[in-house]
Amino acid sequence: MQLTLAQLTSEIRARVADLGYEVVDVRRTGSARRSRLQVRIDRPGAEPGHGVTIDDCAAVSRHLQAWLDTSGAAGEGYALEVSSPGIERPVRWPEHWARFVGREVRVRVPQRGRVQATIAAVDQEAGVVQLTVGEETLSVAIPEARDATLVVDWNATLRSPARDPKRSRGLGAGED
Repeated sequence: MQLTLAQLTSEIRARVADLGYEVVDVRRTGSARRSRLQVRIDRPGAEPGHGVTIDDCAAVSRHLQAWLDTSGAAGEGYALEVSSPGIERPVRWPEHWARFVGREVRVRVPQRGRVQATIAAVDQEAGVVQLTVGEETLSVAIPEARDATLVVDWNATLRSPARDPKRSRGLGAGED
């Protein structure tokens, strides 16, 4: 029995949580005959870029594959892809919005299109996120905040001590 995407997502989230991971995003594309199911996972509380490994993805994939094959929840013909969320991590569910308060996101909002904003506050019960765009604060229903991803400060990432060749050789600043 093939499940709707909402039902499938709920089932996948529960099964992945039982393995000690969190689901970041679930997408189904393709046709009814051959769907593609993409599942992004992470470790709860992990910083973007410091989460799951290939082995973690493989373990979750095997677990989900066994369930999907026996239950038929994804239909008869499907391809399963399990991956990390990547450094520009999707922000999808209320708990994601709450976790990343203070961080920059790129998000599509009604009447504005795609904007870059700071997550100012989240009311999980009401399902509303407060976004700061420049000097303006927008209140957006979480389901209407679409295609949100964290913004990476590439300058800070490139300046980090872990990427400084002098520090990796044990030399401090000014020691040549």
